[in-house]
Amino acid sequence: MSWVIRPPLDVVVRRREADEATARLLDRARRTGAASPIARGSYAASEAWATLNPSDAHAQRVWEAAARLRPGTVFSHHAAAAVLGIDLIGSWPRAIDVTTPTSAGSSGVIRRHRRPLDADDVMPWGDHFLTTPARTVVDLASVLAFVGGVVAADQALWQRRAGGALCTRQELEAAASRYRGRAHARVAAVSTFATGLSDSVRESESRVLIDRLGFPAPTLQQRFVLPDGRDAFADFWWPDHDHIGEFDGTGKYLDAAMRRGRTPEQALIAEKDRGDALRRQVRALSRWRTPHLRSPRLLYDILRTDGLPSTRPRPGR
Repeated sequence: MSWVIRPPLDVVVRRREADEATARLLDRARRTGAASPIARGSYAASEAWATLNPSDAHAQRVWEAAARLRPGTVFSHHAAAAVLGIDLIGSWPRAIDVTTPTSAGSSGVIRRHRRPLDADDVMPWGDHFLTTPARTVVDLASVLAFVGGVVAADQALWQRRAGGALCTRQELEAAASRYRGRAHARVAAVSTFATGLSDSVRESESRVLIDRLGFPAPTLQQRFVLPDGRDAFADFWWPDHDHIGEFDGTGKYLDAAMRRGRTPEQALIAEKDRGDALRRQVRALSRWRTPHLRSPRLLYDILRTDGLPSTRPRPGR
């Protein structure tokens, strides 16, 4: 979700802005655990803060940094990603990324990147600037491993995002072509490999691993029609092998918004019925979860056992 227009939390108390009565209430709330520190001098209701996922929590910290820093600051890298709604794998940093043309050093709160930016690389954000989605992807690809860069790029290009993709492939390729840092080869490779058809960070991560393990490149989001007339879109489809592959995330069972009014049990049964219906249409259907991505050998074994060929030997771990 994008947090460009408003921050994730509706109410934040900043000590420097609080009057005497509010400061007393804040101190009492801190002592009882009702208020939690979220940034230097900023506090939120502990219950509300606990509901934020790591990406949204980082976006809130970026908003708090924006309230303190001088106008004209350019927020970039992880900071821009969180505000723009570009999800990532791995942990989010505690420091807030900004990009500057000067040699000013970083602090414990602000992480400064010295790098020139073109006018096409930034967009206004209140009194400050954000790097554009395309430039944000390029910056992340320059500091993350290849898979992390692909996840960021896929998120920015995601076609089924509410409100549409954050950038076009042409914009991403243009931003990548302007990059002149030491990670130029990785940035270019990320730009080439990226797609707008991966519906989650784990699908993107799976796609990178499938390629590295030597399996054929799949078709993404292939449409199938279930017996009741509903459409089912397979995450991965190998038409030459009549084989479906799907990442089985737990969010569809545990996230209330994704369940759309169903109980976890109902969501589980519906997904099982969907899988059974798809299996009757194809030769093989493979499913995997996050632990299988942590150990490439596990995903390799799943796909090979189900009959998908690979050009590479079984990995050692």
